[in-house]
Amino acid sequence: MHQFSLPHADSFAAIRQAARDRILILDGAMGTMIQTLNMSEEDFTANGHIHGPGCRHTSDHPQKGNNDLLVLTQPQAVEDIQLEFALAGADILETNTFSSTTIAQADYGLEGAVHDLNVAGAQVARRAADRATAQDGKPRFVAGAVGPTNRTASISPDVNDPGYRAVTFDDLRVAYGQQIDGLIAGGSDLILIETIFDTLNAKAAIFAAFESFAKAGKRLPLMISGTITDASGRTLSGQTPTAFWHSVRHARPFTVGLNCALGADAMRPHLAELSGVAETLICAYPNAGLPNAFGAYDETPEQTAKLVEVFARDGLINIAGGCCGTTPDHIRAIAEHVAGHAPRRIKETANV
Repeated sequence: MHQFSLPHADSFAAIRQAARDRILILDGAMGTMIQTLNMSEEDFTANGHIHGPGCRHTSDHPQKGNNDLLVLTQPQAVEDIQLEFALAGADILETNTFSSTTIAQADYGLEGAVHDLNVAGAQVARRAADRATAQDGKPRFVAGAVGPTNRTASISPDVNDPGYRAVTFDDLRVAYGQQIDGLIAGGSDLILIETIFDTLNAKAAIFAAFESFAKAGKRLPLMISGTITDASGRTLSGQTPTAFWHSVRHARPFTVGLNCALGADAMRPHLAELSGVAETLICAYPNAGLPNAFGAYDETPEQTAKLVEVFARDGLINIAGGCCGTTPDHIRAIAEHVAGHAPRRIKETANV
């Protein structure tokens, strides 16, 4: 694997030192907050016009629900949400780019907008981070969010043809590379490959990240986060947390962890397993419990925070945040509850 100099040396040194001193805080659910704004199709398309080269909009591709598009059409709304999370205690802000690949944006006819979406996503998050730092003097960091796409490289979507794949490794590698190029160009401090349900997808994203780092001439720290999909304690592609770690450890990630799918209570045993084997920092950001019959999350900030505090009390984590259903109030409560606990200690290695 290529060797690169670390990027943003000052910011990486700062976040590495901060992670040694205390449990850092990741932000919460952008989608949950966007839903509270009750935006219309016109809001998503900026009154019928999508800005930026490569953007197109037709009646065949309604955009409502394409939350990533808002970094172009409603950037102030996204920035304000990220500012709320930062002022609630988040040290790391995720870009609003979870679905900003050509594969995911094909559903909206916006494959050509991918570079703009990722550059703008990083720039909007950076503005929010800088505004928060200007208010309280605490440094913030931007994690370029790379979602799993809506396709899986390991599993056939056709039960009658188990050998069929809807996407190839190279399809994913190219799509992730385009995304990560944009996130780097926009000024991300880290790259977060998250909500991994298929480790082969994650491997394509890791491969693409190193290709992008080579083009940019700098390596950004990688955060890698899998998701356990049910009580079996495995990812959708069948790996236990231990197997998942051994599949991605070659990337020497800054953090590895779990997010989404489960609330903190159900996540704990899987997180404990991962924490027991991983030779790097652990990041956990669970949902606010499990969704109710209407798809909403009922767990209060105090309930979520008390459960996440157990992770901290037991020495399992270095970074904590929230996934689906978590608001700035959840993040504030998590920050308060873990503040008195020391971060998980690991062996000193070159990437930590």
